[in-house]
Amino acid sequence: MPNITRRRFLGSSVGGLAAAGTAAQIGLPALQAGAPGNKVVLAIIGAGGRGMDVILKMLEVPDVTVKYVCDPEEARGRRGAQQIEKVQRVAPVYVADMRKVFDDKDVHGVVIATPEQWHAPATIRACQAGKDVYVEKNISLSIWEGRKMIEAARKYQRIVQAGFQNRSAPYAFSARDYIKEGGLGQVLYVIMYGMLGSVVGGYPRRPVPDSPVPPGLDWDLWLGPARERPYNKEVHRNWYGYWDFSGGNASDAIHTLDLTRHVLGDPPHPSVVQCVGGRYQFDDGGEMPDVQIVSYQLDKLAVSFINTGFTPYNIKSPGEVRFGTKFPYWPQNADRIEIFGTKRMMYLGRHGAGWQVFEADGKKVAEDKGYHPDKWHLPDFIDAIRTRRKPNGDIEQGHMSACWEHFANVAYRTGNQRLVIDAKTETFVDNPAANQMLKPYYRKNYGVPDEV
Repeated sequence: MPNITRRRFLGSSVGGLAAAGTAAQIGLPALQAGAPGNKVVLAIIGAGGRGMDVILKMLEVPDVTVKYVCDPEEARGRRGAQQIEKVQRVAPVYVADMRKVFDDKDVHGVVIATPEQWHAPATIRACQAGKDVYVEKNISLSIWEGRKMIEAARKYQRIVQAGFQNRSAPYAFSARDYIKEGGLGQVLYVIMYGMLGSVVGGYPRRPVPDSPVPPGLDWDLWLGPARERPYNKEVHRNWYGYWDFSGGNASDAIHTLDLTRHVLGDPPHPSVVQCVGGRYQFDDGGEMPDVQIVSYQLDKLAVSFINTGFTPYNIKSPGEVRFGTKFPYWPQNADRIEIFGTKRMMYLGRHGAGWQVFEADGKKVAEDKGYHPDKWHLPDFIDAIRTRRKPNGDIEQGHMSACWEHFANVAYRTGNQRLVIDAKTETFVDNPAANQMLKPYYRKNYGVPDEV
């Protein structure tokens, strides 16, 4: 059994994590904005709950300031600006249009926490403007635009970090090393769970009539590249339930998919994906499945993804697990990962849940308790801006993981098909219907150009 100590992993600093992961100096240019020394100037684009959580935690890093809060919903944007002012004692500027942020040469980096249809267009425009980017999950709405995000990051020599926090979790590195050193034997099968109590975006769906755009909301900007549609309160507040804006429950589970790839050593794309499922519990016209069972075929490895929205008895790791010393109750942990080797099996969890390894008769032989990884991942972005190294969760591996979600959703949306994947071109073999979903619909002047 590998000799892995808790101290080796739990004592890691941000810099140590970079060394433990795949981060490396990549020769990017130094900070170009006018701020002196190591001061980093940021902007937040999308001032919702997660966006504000991320930017406020980044403000805990010394010599970081926020100059802009950008949101097409004025009331929310101004609330976010007030929250930031309380922390940094200087009021950031509220703007509705992100182009004003990109035009300001004082801004080093942006946090993008919009609905998902904006993630790729905003990231690419930020790179073109010379900004580094932290982009929330899921990083893209399609396979094609994720590849364009990589192209933009490399072309303009920008730091682009995916908001996949487990990439900076010490316990994820220890799990990866335990597996790599043979602790489980040969890993042949993995099950990834996303068994939530409801379908994201509301369940059952409760349609409401279209209505006038509320004062202070730029609905055209909010829609961005998505199809034009009248204002609808249900769509506005529950956008996660619509394919034009999200990948649904699978987008929520992207952290689980990414953590799986990370601890397995970042394998390449699967060769085959197959899906079964549908919207079974309620016949309510909703777009997202409440049962989506996905199979991925890799080289001598089978992976299952169980994505559901009808199991209230399964819960995500609570606070005492995320920020304390407890492990979850694995059989009802909503987003656990089960890794089966020829010697032993591992339970692994998100949100700082840690991992435990078992032999026959429930004998526990190894473990590493985690802590919610935001405390490492968000400072890692700031450190990458300053040092010009690749961050943990660089856009390339972020895209590779995002593709697992996209593969699953394309298989579902084409009628639960079995799809053969050409990993080199990131297309589907002999399947025009599936290939039509590689690139989303873009409204004029809002989308991602072929040449970034």
